[in-house]
Order: sequence, then structure tokens, then C-alpha cells
Amino acid sequence: MTEVRPPAAPSAALWERDEELAAIAEAVDVLCADRHSPGTLLVLRGEAGLGKTALLAETRRIAEQRGCTVWSARGGETLRTVPFNVVRQLLQPALVSMLPEEAREYLGDWYGIAGPALGIADPGDGQADPQGVCEGLVAAVRRLARRDWPLVLLIDDAHWADQETLYWLAAFAERLADLSVLVVVARRPGEITGVSARHLDAVAEAAGRPVTSLSALTPEAAAGLTRATLGETADAAFCREVWAVTGGNPYETVELLAKVQDSELEPVEAHAGELRELNRSARGGGLVARLEELGIDATRFAWAAAILGDGITVGLVAQLATLGHEEAVRCAERLRGARILTVRDPASAGPDELEFVHPLIETAVYNSIPDALRRAMHGIAARIVTDSGRGAAAAARHLLEVHPDDDEELVWQLREAAREHLAVGAPDAARRCLERALEEPPRPEVHAHVLHELGSATFLTAPARTIGHLRTALGMPGLDGDRRVDAVIRLSQALLHNDQMEEAVRTVEAEAARMPAGPTRMRLQAVQFMWEGVHAGESLTPGRSERLAQLAATCTGRDNAERALLILRGFDAMMRGENAEEIVEICDRALVNGRLAPGLGWTDNEWGVELLLMLASSYAYTDRLDRAEALYSEALQAYDTAGWGGGHLVLAHAYVGLAHRRRGRLEAAENSLRESLRLAERVGRGLPLYWTATCNLVDTLLARGHVDEAWATAERHGFAPPYPSTVVLPDPRSVRGRLLLAVGRTKEGVNELEAAEKAAAARGHHHPVHVFAAADLARALATEDPARAARLAVDLRRRAERLGTDTAIGEALRVAAALETGQRAVRLAGQAVTYLESSPCQYEHAAARIEYGVLARSAPDLERGVALARSCGADGLVERARTELATGVGLP
Repeated sequence: MTEVRPPAAPSAALWERDEELAAIAEAVDVLCADRHSPGTLLVLRGEAGLGKTALLAETRRIAEQRGCTVWSARGGETLRTVPFNVVRQLLQPALVSMLPEEAREYLGDWYGIAGPALGIADPGDGQADPQGVCEGLVAAVRRLARRDWPLVLLIDDAHWADQETLYWLAAFAERLADLSVLVVVARRPGEITGVSARHLDAVAEAAGRPVTSLSALTPEAAAGLTRATLGETADAAFCREVWAVTGGNPYETVELLAKVQDSELEPVEAHAGELRELNRSARGGGLVARLEELGIDATRFAWAAAILGDGITVGLVAQLATLGHEEAVRCAERLRGARILTVRDPASAGPDELEFVHPLIETAVYNSIPDALRRAMHGIAARIVTDSGRGAAAAARHLLEVHPDDDEELVWQLREAAREHLAVGAPDAARRCLERALEEPPRPEVHAHVLHELGSATFLTAPARTIGHLRTALGMPGLDGDRRVDAVIRLSQALLHNDQMEEAVRTVEAEAARMPAGPTRMRLQAVQFMWEGVHAGESLTPGRSERLAQLAATCTGRDNAERALLILRGFDAMMRGENAEEIVEICDRALVNGRLAPGLGWTDNEWGVELLLMLASSYAYTDRLDRAEALYSEALQAYDTAGWGGGHLVLAHAYVGLAHRRRGRLEAAENSLRESLRLAERVGRGLPLYWTATCNLVDTLLARGHVDEAWATAERHGFAPPYPSTVVLPDPRSVRGRLLLAVGRTKEGVNELEAAEKAAAARGHHHPVHVFAAADLARALATEDPARAARLAVDLRRRAERLGTDTAIGEALRVAAALETGQRAVRLAGQAVTYLESSPCQYEHAAARIEYGVLARSAPDLERGVALARSCGADGLVERARTELATGVGLP
């Protein structure tokens, strides 16, 4: 227990903080010992006034004494709506000190993504992806941390940090293991709920050590602090009352003792009764009364400072409080003398900036402003910010507080602020602006447009809200032409993401029926066919494939609506198992000189990622893996370059993994799919993209022969019924059935494969490689029901020959060989090898070669099969071949 002030402790709030200080010193020592040491995260939690800020200040002192670079930032109660506010405070000093060219070169590809969020680059015209911006910020800090090692990051009042900063902090905290940096976060318990609270909880979990919860001073420490401040003559009864009045809160104790000194009260038992009244004057109503005693001008100055929240300078406050400069200077001095304002640390702010002595004082002053006056002052502050040329987004936090008054200009400003927020990757901030614009309210001719913009802003974060906003907008006058069509398509996308597939289809179908023949109607019809095409249930509209084929037959690919219909027709034909050559010819017509047309790129918003994945997958399952790989890789590169994360990056990695799996590069496939699943965990379980990553990883692990790991992955990630309502490649029921067979749950596996066949047939999906249930089912039934197995094999071969790819025919011949004996089995296995040798799918070729080698007792074929299996990373095939060799064939 610390009863006397430690020699290195400049703050009274550091009393009884020996354990915390030791942990901080140890963390700094670890950081400075080796630039390759793992990063450390410390979380300090405590109620207001318990000394969190003092501990951060001491961390700075210790770190700077050891030669560390220290960057700091602080959340603000009135600044929580300002996106990237805290991360900008943290990083801007380091980046602003660079020349623009230097910053651009240093951040590289991330400059255009993270730069606008940090305020060092102009935003683009489109809507930035929040996940991509977050990744860009993580990358920026990682690069700066390597440059400025040993680096310490201090974040105070994290409970009041903006949501965008907390999103970044949670992501950054997860990756500290391979980055030598010390992060210290101070926060109050509680205070926030919802998404921001979840981000803060994630930060605490990433710390890897218990959160440090600060406690109040003990009576003994309060007595020691009292005597250190007032003199050793302070008697025990007076000291006990100091502790009782303040509850051992260090901040309140220091403020109370300052009041005792100011009042020249003798610290003896006879005066202990006066402490409660003195304490009341330092907080709440007492603080407000004390402020009023300083005069109306000083009060207006304090109110204006509280409205501003940050960047508080005498000149700016004078503008807002309508004070002359000299009078404003005098007010600032009076407020500093009364310990309400203080000069801000120049290390983290401008040399002339002021701040409140404590957040408790700032909150009390802000809440003391009469409601009508507070709203009016925010309006004036918004005008000052706008007149300074900092833009609508900078003024938005003030605009949000202005009283609704049917102000057309305010609606325009809030819409402009929303656009600026979306451009830097802050959709939640845009949502707040547009919701406030609706309260104004907008003019009738503008109202639907605001709702449309609001629906777009909430699309990534709250599909259900988007549905409500867009439905309302479409029911009002004002949305016409392309804007209306865009709103209808966005509504259908939101319904799709909200698992309301039928409504998504009906929405675009009804709008298309209203349109005359032409490109617009064709665009809507293409979207309708697209949603029906990704639906995993039975066909929503009878005769869909026939109607799609008829419509696509009229398309030459002259515009993107026609190209979209050609892609959809190609994908539908692939899923139905039609002739591969014809499928490829249809898909090729959707390209321009072999490439994606302008407006149909991976980062173009009009059509969405689903359409292009359909195109690439049509190539992948018609043995044109070179074209499929090129498209998948192009997607990954496009999203990396544009900073698009979240679902887009999940799908890009998943489909790159699918291409590797089809090629037979199983180890590369596993790496891509694990990265996809890691990203998918952050986006959310249960979504179609999560199923895509999990399904392909399980399939790849089975191909590698890692059965136990495949089962563990399926269990860990919920790879079991009920299945998603959208199509997943390959068919998840088929993969699940194969998995059950592999772990010895044969009856369950057979049931799952039968269900897969039934579901595929109901949908008209007869592709023998995408839905491979029939092949596995035939093998599983070979002994129990050989007649049925034979019928399945015959049907499988018929479907394979209709498709006409080497892979499909070779796989069908492998199944037929497995059901035969003697020379017929050898002949069929040899034919399978011939087809699969010409196929781009090396894993299937390796399996066929090994099977033929066993049946034909051919050591050269087994030897070649083993070499192929090793190159694929198919450990299971290699082991099987070794077993066969050991039991009779043998290598020379």
C-alpha cells in the first residue's frame, strides 16, 4: 500500500497504483527489448475520476524516458458522431509531418483507401467499403509502427470513441502478435451499448490478459494524500471525512483538497462538516453555480467551449460566444484559474488549444446549457465550420443537434454530409445525417430521394432498415427514371440479403412489368433471373429456364443488360448440365475482346458480385479453368486494390480456393479457403458467403485425406442442415454426404446424398461435377444395393456425356469401374485415366491413375499416380497407394 507519494509519481491519482505502474513499466521494457517482440495491449477500466488519464500520462513519461515514440488520442462525449475522430487524432500528427508525396509513397496502395478517412487525401466519388477502409487503417498503423519503433499508442476515454475508430481498434488488436507496439486503452465500464460496446469487448478479449480495473483510494491513502496536500497537521477525523465525502475518488479528492486550500479551511475535526458543501461546489449543480459566479461572459465562454468539444481556441470560442477578443482572453484566464479549463498538451494538440480539466466538468457544463440555446449554438457552430471551408461532414455533428425547422438548406447540408461520410467509409455516420434530414422534414419532391439515400447508407449494416426505407421511397412521388430502377434493384438486393428471396424476385418482376420493352426492362429482367438463379430451393417461376433461354437467344451482347442475360443463361445452362461447348460460347458473347465490359467490373456497383461469380463459375465447371482462374484472381486483385473487404474479399478468396481445388492444387486451395473463412467470421456466420468458404474448405480437406480435420471444421463452423437458401458451389449437401461417409456414418451419408439428388432434380440441376451426390451414392450402395448403384452410374454417365467435359466423363467412368470387376473394371478405369489425363483437374487424374494401377497391377501407373498425388498435396491418395503397394504391386 502506498501511503506516501512515490518519487516518480507526479499525480495524486497515482496513489496506490503500484501494480498498474509495474505492469506498464514491464510492457514498455518488453517493447524496447526487441523490435521483433510481440505487441502488447493493456486495458485500464475504471469509473470517472479514478485516475485512468493520470496512468496514461505516466505511461507517456515512462515510454519517452526509454526513447519511445508516443502517440495519443482521446474520445469525447459530444464527439462520438464524428467518424474516425479518435484514429485521426492518433495518426494525423505523424502523417501530416510528411510531405504529401512522401505520405502517398509510404502508404502505397492504401493511400487512396485510408487517406480520406485520416483526412490527408480527398475521397473518391463512390462509396468506400468500411471493411476495406478498416484494413487500410490497420495497414497504415503497421507501416508507421515499423518506421517509428518503439511505438506506444495511448487511447483515453475509449468508451466515447467513434464507432469507426473502435472498429479499427478491434481489428488492429487482433493482429498485435506480429507487430511490436504497445497499445494502452483507458475506458469507463458501461457507458455504451450496441456495436461500439461489442468492438470494445473485442479489444478487451484481444488483450490476452485480465483487464485492469481501477479501485478507489483506501482511507489510509486518502489520509496520506490529504496530509501531503494540506500538511501533516491534518487530523485523523478530518482525513476520514475527506475519504467519506469523496468515496476515495482520486479526482474528487484532489478537487476537494484544492477547495480546502482556497478557503483556507483548517484541516481539523471541527471543520470536517464543511467538506460536503465544498465537495458539492466541484461537481454538478455546485460546479454550475461556481461557473455562474465567474460572470455571464465566462459562462458563455465555457458553454461555447463545451459546444466545440475539441479544437478549442480563444479565437474560435470568441466567434461562437460573440465575445470580443480581449474579453475572451480574460474569460479564458478566469476559467483556467477556476480549474475549469486548462491548456492542452502541445504534444497532442496545437499550442494555443484549451481543454476542460476533466470530462466530468465538460459534461456538467454542456448539460447546463439551456436546451434551446444549446441547439442554437450548435447551429452557429455549424455555420462557422462551413464558412471555414471544412465541408458539410465536419459541420455534421453540429447540424445533428439543430432543432428541426423545415429548413431546406439544412436538408441539403445533411445530404451532402452523408455523401462525404459514405465516400470515406462511414455509412453509420451517413445514416445519422439522413435520419436527421427526415426530421426537418424534406420538401415533398425531395423526400423520396432522401429515403433512397438512407436506404443505400444502411444497406451494408442493416438490410431490414433498407427494406423499409426503400419501400417507403418507392411509394412516394419523386423517384423517376434510372433513380427509381436503382432503388428497386437495391431493394431486391436487401430482400435477398435478408433471406426474403421470393419477395426479392417479385419486386423486380413487378417493376419490369411496368416498363416498355427496352434496355431498362431488360436490366430488371436480368436481375430477376439472377435472383432466381442463386436461389437454392425449387424454381420460383415455372418455365424460368426456357424463358431465359429464349430471351438470351435475342441478345448479341451490345450492352450490359444483354451481357448480364447471357451470363445468366450460361450459368443456368451449366447448372442444368447442358453441353459445355454451347455454355462457353454463350459466356464468351458476354465479354468484350475476352474481357469484362466497362461497367461490369468487379468493383462496379450496378450489377453486383453475384453475376460475375456466375460467369467465372460457368467456366470453372466446363473445364475452362484458365478463364475461371483469371477472373477469380482479377476479383481478388481488384478488391485488394480498391480496399474492398468484408463479403467481397471473403468470396474472392473462397473462389480462388475453388479454382485451386478444381486444378488439384489442394494446399494452395486450403490456404485461400482458410483466409476466406477467417474474414467470413468477421462478416457474420450463417450468410451464404460463410457457407461458401466452409463448404469448399471441407471439400478440400477431404480431398487431401484429412478426414478428422474436415469433420472438426464442419462441427466448428456449423456445416450442417439447415442449408442456405442460395446456391453454393460445390453443392453443400453433396459435400456433407461425402463427409459423413468418410467418417464412417454411412447410413446418414447415404440419406444426405439421396436428399442432395432429390433437391438438385427438383431445381433442374443436373451438372454431374457440381452436384456429385450420384457418384458417391453409387459407390456407397455398391454392395448393399448393386442394381440401384448400377442405375445411378448409367444415369451419371449419360449426364456426363451430355455435358461433354473430360472431367465429367472421366469421373463417371471411375464410378462405373468401381462397380465392376475383372477386365471390365480395368478397361473402364483405363478409359477414365484417358479422359482425366486431358482434364485440367489433376487431383481426379491422380485418383484415377492410382485406381487403374491397382486394378491393372501396374507399378508405372501407381508410381505416376503417387507423383501426381504428391504434387496435389493429396496425402490420402498417397497413403492409399502406399497401402496397395505394400499388399502386392510393389515398385521396382
